[in-house]
Amino acid sequence: MSVKPDTAPAGHAMRAIFSAFCAATALICAGCEVGPDYKPPATTMPGAWSQTAPTTSPYIPAAPQTQSSVVVPGAANLKNWWKSFGDPELNSLVERGIAANLDIRQAAARLRQARAQRGVVASALAPTANVTGAYTRSHPPPGANTGSSSDANLFQAGFDAAWELDFFGGARRGVEAADYNIDAAVADQQDVTLTLISEVAMDYLQLRGYQRQIDIATHNIEVERKSADLTHLRVAGGVQGALDAANADAQVATTISQIPPLESQVQQTIHALCLLLALQPAALEKELAATQPIPVVPPEVPIGLPSELLRRRPDIRRAERQLAAATANIGQATADLFPQFSLTGALGLENSQLKNLPSWNPSGFWSIGPSVTWPILDGGRIRANIEVQNALQEQALAVYQAAVLTSLQDVENALVAYNKEQQHRRALIDAVAANRKAVQIASDLYVAGMTNFLNVLIAQTALLASEDALAQSEVTVATDLVALYKALGGGWDVQPAEQK
Repeated sequence: MSVKPDTAPAGHAMRAIFSAFCAATALICAGCEVGPDYKPPATTMPGAWSQTAPTTSPYIPAAPQTQSSVVVPGAANLKNWWKSFGDPELNSLVERGIAANLDIRQAAARLRQARAQRGVVASALAPTANVTGAYTRSHPPPGANTGSSSDANLFQAGFDAAWELDFFGGARRGVEAADYNIDAAVADQQDVTLTLISEVAMDYLQLRGYQRQIDIATHNIEVERKSADLTHLRVAGGVQGALDAANADAQVATTISQIPPLESQVQQTIHALCLLLALQPAALEKELAATQPIPVVPPEVPIGLPSELLRRRPDIRRAERQLAAATANIGQATADLFPQFSLTGALGLENSQLKNLPSWNPSGFWSIGPSVTWPILDGGRIRANIEVQNALQEQALAVYQAAVLTSLQDVENALVAYNKEQQHRRALIDAVAANRKAVQIASDLYVAGMTNFLNVLIAQTALLASEDALAQSEVTVATDLVALYKALGGGWDVQPAEQK
């Protein structure tokens, strides 16, 4: 036989609980949030960069635009700065690194963690409800004055609800801090992306530089071997002494000895690029084995204003959001000083007979009522925790200020290095030209018998050294530009795909 429950009393109970919850909502809306409200710190930034104009030297004449890259104070579009090198291989490596890099995957996971944590914190603002059911069979002790000595059954079903009213805003401050932490995690992911792009670019430029040095050494070995062959012929003809032949052979061997370390650097740099792209160490060897020119820097590099660092540098944005979260945590800790109001309710059925359980009469019961707790004796725990949060906020403010100052130093240092290295490169261009002329003159005089081989040897050694230094300087100019782009905070707005 089916039993139809009487739902009218239950409906009255539900309306009472609903009315109480509505009243509690109005109470919360009228409540306040204790603790300090966050305001971004006032930050004074210089009006312009002190190293914008290329520095000059009394020993090195200014080079024409075709031989030098100029830093200009115009608006900077740094979204895809690596494409300014005009190297398709570099573009491909950067794109693959953004998609696969393991550090970016970790940063993406930290972002998902921050978003999930926000859900955990926000749940404190919502009421909780539990559905319950129980069956109990009991037997009274011998001699108990219960009116019955037989076993008793008790069937129970229903639900209970509780809602802690966030009257002083502790839970809302927690949600506020969680929102700031999400922003900080986003900035962290952007910072990791910027670092990855910079490392890929620098490793790639170094790779092309090592390959260029190998080409220079290989070319000089061919020239030196021709000189050594000529010297051996002159020794065999009695025109030249054996010492010249020994010196020529030593020069060839010395130049050959420079190649294995460079080849080792090539392999290790390829391995480093593979790691950045989350590949096995040898995965890119075939792709990058062929020698390619060192990418050329763009003729102009707009860098914008120092004040733009506050929004462009992801490490500054992360530090600022962490400061905001620390400020909200003070309010969350301060709320513990005040009373905590809760609203609880229960609605259910209870009967000793299972067949009577579905009927509201006589099984139904309900209850509702507010409660309050106020810690008046906690050994100073709450106030000590507030002091902890205040100290953490002070630390976060110092971290933010340090990040701003470090960013300014990074840009100024990068500007100095970039400008000075271009002067270095121009001087090396002149040195290479002069040394090539010296080698040609010394070789001609030696063939004509008008000078000894030592002068040829000295000229060849100087030429190799200047050509090698020029190749390194070309790489340094390019890597200094990468460091400048990184210091300016460019490239982070290229978002990596969120890893699942």
